[in-house]
Amino acid sequence: MNRKNDTAYKIAMTGLMAALSYVVFTFGQIRLTLPGGDATSIHLGNAVCVLGALLIGGFYGGLGGAIGMTIGDLFDPVYVVYAPKTFILKLCIGLITGFVAHRIGKITASTDRRHVLKYVILASAAGLIFNVIADPLFGYYYKLLIIGKPAAELALVWNVASTSINAVVSAVASVFIYMAARPVLRTSGLLLRLS
Repeated sequence: MNRKNDTAYKIAMTGLMAALSYVVFTFGQIRLTLPGGDATSIHLGNAVCVLGALLIGGFYGGLGGAIGMTIGDLFDPVYVVYAPKTFILKLCIGLITGFVAHRIGKITASTDRRHVLKYVILASAAGLIFNVIADPLFGYYYKLLIIGKPAAELALVWNVASTSINAVVSAVASVFIYMAARPVLRTSGLLLRLS
């Protein structure tokens, strides 16, 4: 692909990742209602952020995941107040994953399957470990300002648990899907060469 087609492809894939993350987050989540009207959930939305970062780079992949899950938050009366937090954190998942995968591991240029698998796992882990740490902490301080300290402390414990479960499931899903799709994308010429 030439540079003009690369940009169009990235924009189209960003839209696809946004739609996919919205659907997976909104309709595929297991919601855990917490006291005080708050909630947390188990979902694969983060897997879409990671997969997008692996396929089209950290910025575009993270942006797609961030847009989709932020829209999901905006249409949900329980999560609407968390939309800004969601956008920032999901974009960061993509940026970190993309940095490790493409800047350090250079996975799209490599033909060594073991090298690619190693850096796909490391990149997925880096982005999702960031989320396991940042989401509960950021969420705690965010909730402290919005709903008061007692509710923030209670939600923190549940948020750590759900974020950890989401991270493990998302890492496994994104690594599996990327490694399965990579040969087909490479053969069809749709695997971008990202630096």
